[in-house]
Amino acid sequence: MGSPWVDHPSWEVVEEASVAADRDVGHLLTEAGEAELTETRNAQVATFTFSLLVLDAVERLGIEPTRLAGHSVGEYTALAASGALGFEESVRLVAERGEAMQAAADASPGVMTVVAGCPADTVDIACRLADGEVWVANFNGPEETVIAGHPESVERAVEVAMEMGAKRTFAVRVGGAFHTPFMAPARDRLRKMLATVTIHDPDTPVVANVDSRFHHRGEDWKVLLSAQLCSPIRWYQSVLRLAGLDDVHLDPETCFVELGPGDSLRSMIAATLPSATTLTISTPGDLDVLVGALTGDDALHAYALDHQGELLYVSERVVISPVAGVFEPAPGGPGPGERIEVGTRLGTVGQDEVLAGFGGRLEGWLAHPGERVQAGQPIVWLHTA
Repeated sequence: MGSPWVDHPSWEVVEEASVAADRDVGHLLTEAGEAELTETRNAQVATFTFSLLVLDAVERLGIEPTRLAGHSVGEYTALAASGALGFEESVRLVAERGEAMQAAADASPGVMTVVAGCPADTVDIACRLADGEVWVANFNGPEETVIAGHPESVERAVEVAMEMGAKRTFAVRVGGAFHTPFMAPARDRLRKMLATVTIHDPDTPVVANVDSRFHHRGEDWKVLLSAQLCSPIRWYQSVLRLAGLDDVHLDPETCFVELGPGDSLRSMIAATLPSATTLTISTPGDLDVLVGALTGDDALHAYALDHQGELLYVSERVVISPVAGVFEPAPGGPGPGERIEVGTRLGTVGQDEVLAGFGGRLEGWLAHPGERVQAGQPIVWLHTA
């Protein structure tokens, strides 16, 4: 899935993720076979990094989301896209999550199966009637539900669901019974990692898997990410929430864009909201389709920055990033409310320094420490009067 992107400027995301995770993520995206990628420790870091690569490519066009959500590990991508999670921290967090879930899956082997063609309530009842270790793991759509647990219990639940009207079932190619009590050991391990991580308040609203609601406080997400491991993914409900719906009356301007490998989320959204515009961006060629859909023009209008400097608003100045990369404020540097002089070192983006082109009062940061920013993205707000 990564091969078409190797020569794209956004491939640097993969190189940076490999350093942060101490893993050759490029190998996973270009050379690894199905068996290697099915291992949870590999699948999660590969999916997460690839989704961030695609996000980076989209943001280079000047396109930003208005609302965000992610399915399972995709929730970490959504939080990184919102600015709530720093780039390097999020890579390490996902890598630890993958290792923890792999260990839990090895200790309690399980499977996941899609049950389609009947309401989720029917599938939930089938799990209860199976009277074993099987639970609803994903609410994917109005008539697509994933169950997970012990293989024999899942098999019994499938039989009951078919007797109750389900039309078809098929196995999910994953390495364990995720989002069930089987993941309790992974949840305990993840909590320890989350305790060391700073999660900022999201700049863009994010819907949580656990309760399909927007959460605006960064600290709340530590509980949500921990609970997610043993709770079902409420994707169907999250899609409705993203669309701003209490029912299925969709604003015709709403466009859902799936970033990352495959088009499974696009299919789920189309089943939930048949009138919605849905797109999948997984190759460089898909970028043209996205721009065309948003602008009505089939030509690719790439945003190009040919100079460095500040945007001027009377007495206000917005310092912009000189390059794409991870932003870090200068250690011991100025903070909000402090006066600065021309040339003051405000921080770095990758290896490039961010210097103040004007003197004045630093009003605030427009990018979080560790956030991956684009060339030309505002990162510091100054008041010069």
